[in-house]
Amino acid sequence: MNVVTGIVLYAIIWFLTLFVVLPFRMTTQGEAGDRVPGTHASAPSDASMKRRFLVTTAIASAVWAVVAGIILSGVVSVSDFDLFTRFGMGDPR
Repeated sequence: MNVVTGIVLYAIIWFLTLFVVLPFRMTTQGEAGDRVPGTHASAPSDASMKRRFLVTTAIASAVWAVVAGIILSGVVSVSDFDLFTRFGMGDPR
């Protein structure tokens, strides 16, 4: 795995983690009782995005370290995921 592959893998893991972290501990404006006119009641009252980004970065870094370690150790390779050639799906017979 080269540097660019590692960066792309980290970016994918980071964004996936962000989408998982976003709904946790979210208080909506309807729940808080301070609905801003023109917004939905389900809009967040305080998104606290800086904290969510820090949590996302910490979790994504740990997950990336595990995934990168598995890839670099050789436990899992590309040929393990190559289902089309392994089972003859690309075979014209």
